[in-house]
Order: sequence, then C-alpha cells, then structure tokens
Amino acid sequence: MKLFIAGLDTETNTFSPMQTGLEAFSENLIAYGDATQRPLNCCSSQLFVWRNAAQEKGWNVVESLCAVAEPGGRTTRLVYEHFRKTILGDLEAAMPVDAVMLALHGACVADGYDDVEGDLISHVRKLVGPEIPIAVELDLHCHITDLMIDNASIIMTYKEYPHTDIETIAAQLFAMLERTLAGEIRPIMAAYDCRLVSIFHPHKVPLRGIVDRMKELEGQDGVLAISFGHGFPWGDVADVGAKTLVVTDNDPSKAARIAESFGHEIYVAREEMRGDYLTIDEALDRAIAVENGPVVLADVSDNAGGGAPGDSTFILRRILERGIEDVASCLYWDPIAVRMCREAGEGATLELRIGGKIGKVSGDPLDLTVKIRRIATDITQRFGPTPLSIGDAVWVSSGSIDIVLNTVRTQTFHPECMTGLGLDPSQKKIIVVKSSNHFRAGFEPIASEILYVSAPGALQPRFENLPFTKLKKPYWPRVADPLG
Repeated sequence: MKLFIAGLDTETNTFSPMQTGLEAFSENLIAYGDATQRPLNCCSSQLFVWRNAAQEKGWNVVESLCAVAEPGGRTTRLVYEHFRKTILGDLEAAMPVDAVMLALHGACVADGYDDVEGDLISHVRKLVGPEIPIAVELDLHCHITDLMIDNASIIMTYKEYPHTDIETIAAQLFAMLERTLAGEIRPIMAAYDCRLVSIFHPHKVPLRGIVDRMKELEGQDGVLAISFGHGFPWGDVADVGAKTLVVTDNDPSKAARIAESFGHEIYVAREEMRGDYLTIDEALDRAIAVENGPVVLADVSDNAGGGAPGDSTFILRRILERGIEDVASCLYWDPIAVRMCREAGEGATLELRIGGKIGKVSGDPLDLTVKIRRIATDITQRFGPTPLSIGDAVWVSSGSIDIVLNTVRTQTFHPECMTGLGLDPSQKKIIVVKSSNHFRAGFEPIASEILYVSAPGALQPRFENLPFTKLKKPYWPRVADPLG
C-alpha cells in the first residue's frame, strides 16, 4: 500500500485586522515533506500517527507539505495557492497511491477562497479519481461544508476542547481507512445543521454526556464515527455554525438519522450551553470577592488562538484604574517592548509602552513604569504533551502587577509561560490569561475559580451581534428558535 499524507492548519478570524502570510506559517511550521523528522508540533501530530501506523504494516508513506500558522486573519491567496500547488504536485509525482490522509483545520479562509479545505480536498479528488479513499481529520472548530463531504471519503473531527484527543482521533481515522482499503467497510457520510453559532464546552453538562454517547455508539451497528463540528463563530462564511457529522458503513439513511438525532439534541440544549461571559468589572468584582486565589480570568476576546492580536489592554487597564493588586497577566504579544527590555537589561526600571499596537481591537497602549524581573530566550509552554515556543519573553512588574511579554504570537496554554521566567502564578490573587478555553488543562489545577470575560476585542463572544455578511440562514442566538 502507498499512503500519501499532508497537513495544512490555520484557523481564520475574518474579523481580525491581521492577514496570514508566509511569515506567519514560517514562525510556526512549514515542512516540505519532513514534518515527521522534526520535533513534534501539536498540529503535525496526526502525520506522526499515520506514518508510524502505516510503516508498522509495511506500507510505503509519501509525506508532503505540513504547514501550520497561528490563527489570524485571511490567508493570502498567494500563500494558499502555493501550498495547494505543492501538495498537488507531490501527489501527482507519487501517483498511483492507494489512499490519502489530510490533517486540516476546517476553518481556513483565504483571499478568494471561503472554503480552503473543501477546495483542497476537491482538487485532491480530481487527481486521484473517485475510487481512492481520502480520509480527513479536522479541528472541531471547523466549517463542515458540502464540498468537503462530497469529495472526502471519511471526515472526523476532534471531540474534546481543549483538544486533548488529536492523536486518538488520528489513530481511529487510520483504522477506519485500513478497513476501507481491505474492503471491510464502505464509509458513507451525512451532516446535520444545528443552526447554532456559539462556543461549546465538552467538559460541561449537558454536552459532556452527549459527546460520551457519541463515543459509545461508534463501532456499533454499522456506525463508524460521530463528530460534532462546533464551527468557528468568527469566520464570515456561508457555512459557519455547528453541525453534526456521522459516518456509517454504507447506510446513508442511518447516517442522516443519527446526525439529525444528535444535532437536534444539541439544539434543544442550546440555552443550557450558553456561555457565562462576564463584563470586565463583573469579573473583577467576583475575583476580588473570592477569599482564596488564584482566580483565573480568561480574556477570551484577545485569544491569539482565535485570530486575535494578543496585545489588548482593556482588562489590564481596568485593573490598574481600580487599584487592584496581586495580579499576573499574560501573554502580551509585544516584540517591541521585549526588545526595549532586552536593551535595558534585567533589574532595570524603565518607562514602557505595553500592548495596544495592532489596531482598534487592541485598545490603547499602556504607559507604565516597570521593573524588569527576568529576560529569557525561547521559552516554551505545553499544549497537551507538546512544548510550544512563545519566543523570547520578559517578566516585568508594576507594583504587584506582573506582566509577561513575548515575541511569538500565541495564546496562553500553561503556567509554564510564567514559571519558565521564575514567576509563580499559583501565588497570585488573580491571573489573567489571553485564551478562550485551552488554558484550562494547565491552569485548572491551580485555580480556585475560572471566569470568562467578554472584553472588547477581535473575538467578541456576543454571537448574536457578529457582523456576518455571508451567513444568510437564521441562527441562534440571533434568533431564539431558528429551527421552529
């Protein structure tokens, strides 16, 4: 057997002021056929799983491009078309192949391409023909489209958020592909549109129970896989929104029936799953009232993992205005401030302009007198088992307010982004993290409470007010009961 594998992963916030170009990918990962020979990247891990599984069976593996960028604004046309040309060129050179496996995000938008993944899968299909199986793994924050379903043989999404099951799903997908190649199964897919635009948390009830039952049904009575694609709310595309996706063994009616059943169950529970987002002052009031810290405040609107700049100052400014003390706040993407601190050196005190540099969603910069506590190069933080670089980083303090500045735009995943500098967040009263939910795995063990904050920014969680231009269907929460 000859297996062709490739990956393209970035999530597009069409409301973000930043475009995603070649440098954004270069800062994370661009591997022309050798991603599995490099250190593990969380978004290349599927390729490791597939290569290892295939080689254990004596298959020939042809590895093509794996490109990963931190979420941002639209990918440039030039970059996407270059990546597509690279993958298709490698595939054509490898022909004939027995199967294709693609690690994609599912919510990438490029200039001129609202459905990058659907476009790529359809081009792969044209090359390999109708009989060669194409298996695709997507992030659960994906836009599931007809173009994807019509051209892929099998699609599975992650089930967990934080994404702790990327490699588990990759292994399940490979096993399903192997059975397909052996003629044991014939995968058929069906999707159901839940008409929901929101952020969902599988660790909370009732969704936890629904996802667990999805897992239990897989492998029974011809049901091969069940996915819940949450959608990515900040993508202004026609297919934005939550969908269920079911793969069965040559039973399209069962796939459609189960997809609708789970989709309707999620729809009925929509109000129970509505996020509890607080204003800045509401969150600060609650945090102050908690006797034992630390209380973690999630600045969801400035999550670089959703395409935000990662340099907004709204929450920190309010903390300073109110005179709140004993706070740690991170990560602020501010290469200019980091450079100024490097020039001044550890132990120095200086006037430093922090954040507020990218656009209106960043707010105004903060001018503070700070003491430089620690300067370090190539600090990492864990995302699952994978160490991810935050670049060069600086710990500065203004009174009892500790701030971490860094040079690689990324969300806050783990306390290591502070402890690597000598700052112990567990001893603070309040910790402000620029992240939507991935921080939970690392910070929950030290948090007395976690609060989600709706500050101004590029990822406003007021979903009913998102300025969509391409979504024409009614959706919740803009409409109370869009399915009637």
